[in-house]
Amino acid sequence: MMAVSLLVMLSACKTLPVPEGAVPVKPFDQERYLGKWYEVARFDFKFEKNLNNTTANYSVNEDGSIKVVNRGFNYVKGQWKESIGKAKFVNDATEARLKVSFFGPFYGGYNVIALDPDYQYALISGSSLEYLWILSRTPSIPDDVKESYLKVARELGFETENLIWVEHTK
Repeated sequence: MMAVSLLVMLSACKTLPVPEGAVPVKPFDQERYLGKWYEVARFDFKFEKNLNNTTANYSVNEDGSIKVVNRGFNYVKGQWKESIGKAKFVNDATEARLKVSFFGPFYGGYNVIALDPDYQYALISGSSLEYLWILSRTPSIPDDVKESYLKVARELGFETENLIWVEHTK
């Protein structure tokens, strides 16, 4: 019975959903997406609780997966926190639908649902309406991009009033 439960759970990790109505960017250019991104806004959750100055850095591992290095400053504890994980494409590398893991075989959804043509700003959703991020190559984004991404998110059902706007002071 336990083996069956484990198989069901692991197979679910391979078919992570995309929030209803959200469409991962396609075509997607992995090489242009790699590098450092600043987290401009996010829904709060326990792994990023009390963090500011948060960034994500993406590079390619030897096995072809994407190395994910998330970093932020815990302003309550007064120390930096870093998490290293890996991401894999759910379908193929031309669709911005990935699964990311920081804990062994357990994956969460990572869907780029809006991306400017120059790969400077991105709107990311998880597998549900509980996870949303706005990323930028710089610590802030222009107001028109911000409003555009907020509009997209609201139309999909995200409660954008719950976004935390990340401070970048370090």
